[in-house]
Amino acid sequence: MSKFTDEMYATAVDCRRGLVTGEPDTPLRQSWGDIHRQARRMAGALAAAGVGHGDAVGVLAGQPVDIAPSCQATWMRGSSVTMLHQPTPRTDLQVWAEDTETVIAMISAKAVVLGAPFDAAKPLLEQRGISVLTIEELQEGPDTEPLPTSESDIALQQLTSGSTGSPKAVQITHENFYVNAYAMINRIKFSLEDDVMISWLPLFHDMGMVGFLSVPMQVGAEVVSITPMDFLRSPLLWAELIGRYRGTVTAAPNFAYSLLARRLRQAEDGAVDLRTMRYMWNGAEPVDPDTMEALAEAGARFGLEPSALAPVYGMAETTLAVSIPDPDQGQVLDRVDPDFLEAMNRAVASNKPNARPLATLGKLVDDLEGRVVDEDGDELPARGVGVIHVRGPAVTPGYITLDGPRSAQDENGWLDTGDVGYFTEEGLVVVCGRVKDVIIMGGRNIYPTDIERAAGTVAGVRPGNAVAVRLDAGQKRESFAVAVETNDHQDPDEVKRIEREVVHAVFSEVGVRPRTVAVLGPGSIPKTSSGKLRRANSASLVGG
Repeated sequence: MSKFTDEMYATAVDCRRGLVTGEPDTPLRQSWGDIHRQARRMAGALAAAGVGHGDAVGVLAGQPVDIAPSCQATWMRGSSVTMLHQPTPRTDLQVWAEDTETVIAMISAKAVVLGAPFDAAKPLLEQRGISVLTIEELQEGPDTEPLPTSESDIALQQLTSGSTGSPKAVQITHENFYVNAYAMINRIKFSLEDDVMISWLPLFHDMGMVGFLSVPMQVGAEVVSITPMDFLRSPLLWAELIGRYRGTVTAAPNFAYSLLARRLRQAEDGAVDLRTMRYMWNGAEPVDPDTMEALAEAGARFGLEPSALAPVYGMAETTLAVSIPDPDQGQVLDRVDPDFLEAMNRAVASNKPNARPLATLGKLVDDLEGRVVDEDGDELPARGVGVIHVRGPAVTPGYITLDGPRSAQDENGWLDTGDVGYFTEEGLVVVCGRVKDVIIMGGRNIYPTDIERAAGTVAGVRPGNAVAVRLDAGQKRESFAVAVETNDHQDPDEVKRIEREVVHAVFSEVGVRPRTVAVLGPGSIPKTSSGKLRRANSASLVGG
């Protein structure tokens, strides 16, 4: 057996910890042994359907109570899991079905496991010749022993949330899973006896699937899992669960912490209890230092320690973790001279009034090494700004694409992350932005996140819903536009005010003016399935 599956099955034998689902209406706690017993029957049904070693299985289900045993059953068959993109109420189902058929063909899926609330998709998929197995059907399978697995077997094919219509999947091996799990556990000094994980993250995203499902299932951690819809319906539920279950570790993108901070400010004294929380990871999208400060301030009267706030860096290509702060660090900012950063690609520490605060993201996790290279591929010293490369045993061997397999590593094992950033003298990682999104104006490298952060300070702009769009890329007069969302988009006076104040805020903060500002209604700015801004797809919003 691989170390990943070997430990997962050993966990099921005598582990008292497990998975809590169904909050807040019908909470259900199952030990990892309970889930393993379900998985054995589901694996039997998969075997009867012809699913075996090396096969791929797509999973389309929304409830953690269904997803956990489905994934383990798939791994018991020596197969790989691909969490399929989920349709939303606004999704065109015919287009979604076509895209899903493309993905299923790309990964050569033997079958799709279907569960609530997507049961209605069964005929839509079967019409396209796709073999569909429902959760209910799998639960009736015969008890089955797991097949042998090896370290090089593919455990997860993680669909990337890129900005193009061409899908690809990151292939994560059993060895990748195992190494990444302990890199994270060791860095945060995780205690199986004392720590409790709380999550609402979608399980089709790597931070949810790996960090809050496969890792606790492997090592036997206690985890409380609700759905993104549960969180969006009641953001304070997240904090309530932390108090109810004495949660210690959680994670979310920046926008969610901004939303939580607002809800905490509105809550009555004693409404929630955050005293036990020791790690609140902020990852999956750029970290806004102001959001972390607002959360620390709003959470103080509920016992939240500022030292728990932890900006992190991760990506599917490294299984999950790239860098994580040590325990009890809190948010550590690196204040740099913006002129040197933009004109000289150097992060020069500065105490000047115009110094730009950048969130540090901790040190690289164990078994991962990194470097920063310039446009010629030469390695840069500390505080040299360039493209971040990483390598190690948690790094994916490659991708599966519509054109077949593609390696993710160069001849020396380095992965080009596509992120621009630098290392401090102490080895802390700082990410400035994506290579493809950097705007070049007058010889300056301007990062969209700085523009978006400035636009987001304008009253009326919905938090997390401002996007900077690169215009005329590569030309002498390269420029940018800004699109923002507001609930007041039908009020002409408010629209004009927001347009004017966005221009002022961006110029004041970044020193450049947008060519145009588009003020839009909620839901107008395109985002990936995991909530990241699709900058390249936003050009049409501003006439670019």
